[in-house]
Amino acid sequence: MSELRKDPVTGRWVIISTERRKRPTDFHLEPVQIAPDPSCPFCEGHESMTPTELLAIRRDGSKPNTPGWDLRVVPNQFPVLRVEGTLDRQGEGLFDKMNGIGAHEVIIESPRHLNMLADMSDEAIERVLWAARERMQDLRQDRRFRYIIVFKNHGSAAGSSLDHSHSQLIALPIVPREVHDEVEGAKAHFDAKERCVFCDILRQETRDGQRLIAENGDIVAIAPYAPRFPFETWLLPRRHEAHFENAPRHEYASLARLMGDILRRINKTLGAPPYNLLIHTAPLGEPADEYFHWHVEIMPKLTKVAGFEWATGFYVNPTSPEEAAQVLRDARG
Repeated sequence: MSELRKDPVTGRWVIISTERRKRPTDFHLEPVQIAPDPSCPFCEGHESMTPTELLAIRRDGSKPNTPGWDLRVVPNQFPVLRVEGTLDRQGEGLFDKMNGIGAHEVIIESPRHLNMLADMSDEAIERVLWAARERMQDLRQDRRFRYIIVFKNHGSAAGSSLDHSHSQLIALPIVPREVHDEVEGAKAHFDAKERCVFCDILRQETRDGQRLIAENGDIVAIAPYAPRFPFETWLLPRRHEAHFENAPRHEYASLARLMGDILRRINKTLGAPPYNLLIHTAPLGEPADEYFHWHVEIMPKLTKVAGFEWATGFYVNPTSPEEAAQVLRDARG
């Protein structure tokens, strides 16, 4: 029989549809395949095809915007929001609007076109995380911005328009509703119990072990209790901290090791599926230090969001998190 489960942070309900139960072999899996592209603007040697770099990790003292790099961060050539201008908010009765102020950047994760994040070394993944941290530290100085999101779309089915491995960073002048709901849920839990809800989740999941996938000294990977999608995975730091960009260096190294491990398990189990990866961090300028807890969410793209989900806000997940956790535990390389 199906179950309705309530997310302990946001209060969002999901349906774990056990009658439509699916194991990895039951999904119609379409692996992400990276095709060579001589005209790819993100490849080493094509630096003139991107905007001027904002940050780079370079080898042998090479000059900016030339070959010789391991990672680059550049402005998105087709940004959804732009840095230039003043923040101007206006209203017309019930209707509210503001001009499109923000920042939109691309983290080019490797100079090599065929590299995927799951195939990279722990050190290379750590560079990606550290670059995100550096750009967030810089952008948070701009008082127009209220939230900074870092995300990765892997594969066209997950929203990527280029095969070359990259992540994106967008700074927003408002706090998105999804983030607001998560922060308010965490605050309500703290007001009631004087404890961080994510810390409570960590304690329960590491004690019970049903949904625990893997862990190291700093980071824990779990299948969340009320997942929206099959094989959804959260990576949470053991140490309480609201802002991703405030983590100490060793936590990025630990996160890189576990993130690479989890992505390889997902690839082994699900045949290298498309996925979305999101870094959840606290809004800027809000007193969320006591009750919010940064974390990473990985969501393989195995099912489609359709009319029922859009109409109700309920997600239907045909794979229980307990089974997903067991499958990923067994997939250790």
